[in-house]
Amino acid sequence: MSGEASPGTTESFVASLQESDLYSMGAYFCDQHPELVDEVVARSESIEARGLERWAGETETPVEEAFRTLVTGLAVRYYKALAG
Repeated sequence: MSGEASPGTTESFVASLQESDLYSMGAYFCDQHPELVDEVVARSESIEARGLERWAGETETPVEEAFRTLVTGLAVRYYKALAG
């Protein structure tokens, strides 16, 4: 076994990834707020690097809002990685 998937298997696997809630959330955000995509991705990366509570404290952002920003940024990155 070579460990490589056949083209049909790869296509069906990628298609299954596009059926997730995270993909749908990222697609929706990109469609509805294209002008905010870069900003939300940058903020989510900053949250990842600093940690949720620390980033929230430093930016005086409620933790719940920081978490939503983190998840939205992850969703956008997931969508863009699959959609190209």
